[in-house]
Parts: sequence; structure tokens; C-alpha cells
Amino acid sequence: QVQLVESGGGLVQAGGSLRLSCAASGRTFRNYAVGWFRQAPGKERECVVSIDWSGGSTYYADSVKGRFTISRDNAKNTVYLQMNSLKPEDTAIYYCAASVHGIATRTQYAYGYWGQGTQVTVSS
Repeated sequence: QVQLVESGGGLVQAGGSLRLSCAASGRTFRNYAVGWFRQAPGKERECVVSIDWSGGSTYYADSVKGRFTISRDNAKNTVYLQMNSLKPEDTAIYYCAASVHGIATRTQYAYGYWGQGTQVTVSS
């Protein structure tokens, strides 16, 4: 069983930065892939980035390439999402999710564990 808690969301001006954290419980977390998803009002939830169990393989949505960076510290059971050059269209609730399969993927159904979400609002 894995429990996930996101933190680090907030209000920022366009061009600013935020770092989201996803803290996990469970000794086997290091074997899980982790994804960050977001859902804006009236839109479907989408995968923004994901990272495999080792940190050696990642996936980035085209909309965030070059601006967002995912990393993980398995010793701390934490995954980070560094978000730079934020745009108003990045405004959404951001969720982290864990996949027992261990492979970085954008497929939502691969993720069996989800956090409660953290709001990110980017003002223009």
C-alpha cells in the first residue's frame, strides 16, 4: 500500500517557478514509477511528466518540455516536480500518482495510487 501527499502548490505570476513535492509512505515506493498529472476546469486530466522507478527514464508532455523537470529521491520517498517559466495555461490541480509497474508512462490506468492534489494557479 502506498499513500501519496502532494505539497508546494500556490499562486504565482506568469514566468515564475514552483516546486511540487510528492511524499510517499511505504517501503516499496522506490520500485514504483511516479507520474504527475493535472486537471484544469472543464478539461480532462492529463499526464504532465512521469519517471521510472530508478529515475533513469522519464516522459514529458510536449507542453512542458524544457520548462518542467521531474526528479526523485528514493532515500526520502519523495518525487519532485520543478516548474519554471510558468504560464497561465499551466493552471490546474496537480496530482501525483504511483504505478507498481515501475515504468514511466502517461497512461493513467497504469497508476493505482493517487494523491489528493495540489492547486497551481498562474496569473497573467
